[in-house]
Amino acid sequence: MNFYDNSKYMEDVKCVADLPLPWDKLQDKTVMLSGATGLIGSFLIDVIMEKNVSDSLNCTVYALGRSEQRISSRFDKYMGNPQLVYVKYDVNDSFTRDDIGVVDYILHLASNTHPMQYSTDPIGTITTNIIGLKNMLDFAVDHNTTRFAFASSCEIYGENRGDTEFFDENYSGYINSNTMRAGYPESKRCGEALCQAYKAQKNLEVVVPRLTRTYGPTMLQSDSKAISQFIKKGVAGEDIILKSAGTQFYSYQYVSDSVSGLLMVLLCGENGEAYNIAEESSDITLKDLAGIVAGINGKEVVFEIPDAVEAAGYSTATKSRLDGHKLLGIGWKPKYDIKTGIERTVMILREMEQ
Repeated sequence: MNFYDNSKYMEDVKCVADLPLPWDKLQDKTVMLSGATGLIGSFLIDVIMEKNVSDSLNCTVYALGRSEQRISSRFDKYMGNPQLVYVKYDVNDSFTRDDIGVVDYILHLASNTHPMQYSTDPIGTITTNIIGLKNMLDFAVDHNTTRFAFASSCEIYGENRGDTEFFDENYSGYINSNTMRAGYPESKRCGEALCQAYKAQKNLEVVVPRLTRTYGPTMLQSDSKAISQFIKKGVAGEDIILKSAGTQFYSYQYVSDSVSGLLMVLLCGENGEAYNIAEESSDITLKDLAGIVAGINGKEVVFEIPDAVEAAGYSTATKSRLDGHKLLGIGWKPKYDIKTGIERTVMILREMEQ
């Protein structure tokens, strides 16, 4: 079974496509995104393509990727549809395409986003968030882009200094930049500053959606984040492995809600502003999160010591709860809390294995 044959997944896609967003801004327009086959990008493409089918949005999507096979496999339903165009591209290379005219909206979603990548490819982690972003920004300037969105991260806030429960968009916590693990949050911080530079110097409209720890059925099998590992074990009906005391208190978000927030920022956000895509009903400690997944199958939570490579990629933040009031204030509202989102993810992935 693929995603398009799964009724629950398509229900999520249609739910976002039916939201009362200013879709007219995308009518007869073009959207380009890096990270097309990733957790966020793939769901976003499905939403736009569904809107093309259901409401004649006539929005052409340029899906950037290094592998045509991965694109065609993931979006098999739309292969041959002229409104989904594959563009072979590695974001760390310079980007010029004379055959592509105006691109109305560009989203830079490509990034190393899980601990194993941070520890095994720290250079690629940094370059994708800085050099890759610069290449996309230059392309946006050259192709008269209306608005550019850089997908940033909750990790830019660093460690909670103990002076607040929630991080608003102006908070800045401690990051020890003289470590390998700092490459991800520091390059995201630098990426945000680069967006502001292009806004000031090139008059490019930019918005910065700050994604929190997103999960859902579109997660990649290679994803080594704790929540992804929990979900894989839950789908397999196995005990949940917890490689810490589990006291970390984080914000999470189900993929459809992250994508609806991303669209809200892209279409309704103020030029130059950053927005947290988070809501406290999806805040939870790692131990309690493991317990939810274990409870789906009546299994146990088992504690294990991580190996050196795994530990090197882990975040050192002990509390990272995001304040979502800024985005909620312009109309965004998530559909799922953490428990229902986790249960739905496991159900969808189990059905797809049948």
